[in-house]
Amino acid sequence: MARLLFQEDSYLREFTARVTGVDYENRYVFLDATAFHPRPSGGLDADHGWLLLGDGRRLRVVDTILVGGDVAHVVDSAEAVEPGIEVRGVIDWDRRYRMMKLHTASHILASVLYERYGARVTGGHIGPDRARDDFEISVDDWKSAVSEAVEETNRIIGKCIDVRIYWLPREEALRIPGIVKLADRLPPEVDRLRIVEIPGVDVQADGGPHVGNTCEIGGIRLLKLESRGKRRKRVYYTLAR
Repeated sequence: MARLLFQEDSYLREFTARVTGVDYENRYVFLDATAFHPRPSGGLDADHGWLLLGDGRRLRVVDTILVGGDVAHVVDSAEAVEPGIEVRGVIDWDRRYRMMKLHTASHILASVLYERYGARVTGGHIGPDRARDDFEISVDDWKSAVSEAVEETNRIIGKCIDVRIYWLPREEALRIPGIVKLADRLPPEVDRLRIVEIPGVDVQADGGPHVGNTCEIGGIRLLKLESRGKRRKRVYYTLAR
């Protein structure tokens, strides 16, 4: 599998890698390292961008997906790509950065609802324009509870807290209270887990890109609330600006 550079540096916009394989029929390009975040990992949408070839050609990366445990870069045309050549990857940064902001905000919102009501996340999706989270929550006036949690999330965002990312042995990480906020879902069976910590607010096992400081988010705005069942409630929100 490709080395996941976005797990080492969420702000990496460009990188150099070597092509390890090509699926011409599906226009998949596989690399030995990538800063492109694939869907559906972590609920985030795929990174888009470009692969630059040595002869000056630019291939548009229109999707990034997990295929057979590896990262497939779906390009507009794979005809010019051969295994072994070196390419330069360029991330569509505006798209990525908006998702990074929403991703970190989602951790804060989930932590607030978990601490107040024991609510766990049952699903969700983060795109560049909006995020959607499903919560398992048992509160009569759940809409007011969520609205107040969004207000608290914005208050926390405004405290400009540095986000810490580090790795821990799996057993040690799973001993941290609240490390898993996804209902009925444990992290993958790996020896070490990547930890995303917002000190004093939240700590979670997570493999996706995040902002370095909560102030970068700027705040979130509630878009819509939906009831998806007796306990499952859906929350749509976007960046405040």
